[in-house]
Amino acid sequence: MRVDIWSDVVCPFCYIGKKRLEAAAEQAGVELEVHWHSFQLDPEAPVRQEISNSERLAQKYSRSVEEVEEMQRNIAAMAKEEGIEFNWENANSGNTFNAHRVIHLAQSKGLGSEAKEAFFYSYMTQGLAIGERETLEDVASRIGLNPVEVDDVLDSEEYADFVKFDQEIARDQLKVTGVPFFVFDQRIALAGAQPKEVFVQVLEKALQGPQESAEQCTDEQCEVPKSN
Repeated sequence: MRVDIWSDVVCPFCYIGKKRLEAAAEQAGVELEVHWHSFQLDPEAPVRQEISNSERLAQKYSRSVEEVEEMQRNIAAMAKEEGIEFNWENANSGNTFNAHRVIHLAQSKGLGSEAKEAFFYSYMTQGLAIGERETLEDVASRIGLNPVEVDDVLDSEEYADFVKFDQEIARDQLKVTGVPFFVFDQRIALAGAQPKEVFVQVLEKALQGPQESAEQCTDEQCEVPKSN
């Protein structure tokens, strides 16, 4: 079954959603054909953040650092249930544009899901600076991409249009305001890191053939902050 997923590699809910979808597919006995799409939560982010992730999120969402840290602890607990070690205190967010370009390169080689998993892991578990070239090259080599091809991409604008097109489709056509965002069989939309049981229901519904689209939203997603 085809599943199109819009996500960002610095969104913990996207990682949680990926794990829950995979568990649901295994339970339902469905083989997934996943197409990853880019969605930058902060296109203006620097390559590397000079402040802590908690301070950055507090500024971004106009909350106190204490509130953000409590939120991060809750997300880490949720992630742990899916087998993810979210070391939020060490996370160093940054601009994800080049990470998305590397994912498009990997996807052209049939390694899109491997690239996504490796980027999630490097950011959330290892605490690597996701925007730095060293991290990008490390992830690419880890999944077996040709380092010369990776350098060629990073030294050019290759796949930049893919990233921009994905984001335009998300915002202009699908009206996505947060990720993860899933589209099953190009018909059924689902927003947020839903419980595994919801994914199972949607997979079964998609298998039944064309019917009305269903869109469900929860707070379990990373959102683009509203501009004042």
